[in-house]
Amino acid sequence: MTMTEAPENIETQRLDKNGLQFLSFTLGKEEYGVDILRVQEIRSWEPVSRIPNVPFYEKGVVNLRGAIVPIIDLRERFQLGSSTYTPLTVVVVLQARIGDKIRVMGVVVDSVSDVVNVDRKTIQSPPSFGTKVSTEFINGLVSVNDRMVMLLDVDKLLKLDGVDDDDES
Repeated sequence: MTMTEAPENIETQRLDKNGLQFLSFTLGKEEYGVDILRVQEIRSWEPVSRIPNVPFYEKGVVNLRGAIVPIIDLRERFQLGSSTYTPLTVVVVLQARIGDKIRVMGVVVDSVSDVVNVDRKTIQSPPSFGTKVSTEFINGLVSVNDRMVMLLDVDKLLKLDGVDDDDES
């Protein structure tokens, strides 16, 4: 069941040339954000069709208006522990650009927070934690109302999950 559909022309929601908007969501006690332009829709959690022999954080697939969409549990993907799905648990359906193709995937998050307006100049680079922690899919960090929000790179996040140019035509 669809909870919220992204507007057709969401580009008009850009603030100015330095302003960006991110959909923020929580995983445990941490807050993350994705570029609002990459959000296709937000759906309530529903059972998925399981796929054998996939990593534990890949929950399965759903049929989204005729398209088969993989669903990834971000809490488990980021090794933040197992998820307990509640009425607040949602699937954020994202669009990623891999090469010259658009890929769609759903990510399970604990809850959606809000849409945050960010001045491009306030985004800080992710810190280096050495080889133990990968920050490859983090675009930056921003402080919003005394909350630290990690901004995710949707393209890299999907690419890390093994989706590449060769899997579909």
